[in-house]
Amino acid sequence: MAFPSKLLNPGEHVVVSTRSHVKALIVPVLVGVLLIAAVVVLSRLTDSTVAGGVAGIVAALVALWFVVRPVVSWLTTTYTFTNRRFIKRSGFIAKEGRTIPLNRISGVDFEIGVIDRIFGCGTLVVSDASTDGSVLLHDIPDVEQVQLQVSDELHRLASGDRRDDGA
Repeated sequence: MAFPSKLLNPGEHVVVSTRSHVKALIVPVLVGVLLIAAVVVLSRLTDSTVAGGVAGIVAALVALWFVVRPVVSWLTTTYTFTNRRFIKRSGFIAKEGRTIPLNRISGVDFEIGVIDRIFGCGTLVVSDASTDGSVLLHDIPDVEQVQLQVSDELHRLASGDRRDDGA
């Protein structure tokens, strides 16, 4: 996915832009399938219109909270590293974002669990010098490659090599 170029400063370019791995949608999809199955079974078992209406309202609320909300959150949350900063953006109607200048980032680490290894993703840990400490980015696809690219950019910034930022 491309980060909007209108949100980049002059001379700034995207190094890595990603979102969480599709693995994050497994539970919402399973909940959706189970919900559909439960509604079908309930509709076969009950003849009451009131019971069906109540079941429909409950199913709709469960679907909104446990299926639609996580899918929209996944679709609208992005993590972007440019040659100057880290940007986390999320939100559909109400948007929120966090920006950390690269020169404030003290380290970029990764963690890969057994399940993450199966899916080819992991957690990226971005440590900065602020009071917030670090930002955990869960389920990042190809987390080792992302960590390598960001570490390379941090090294380039620390060594004073500005060939890629237009200066």
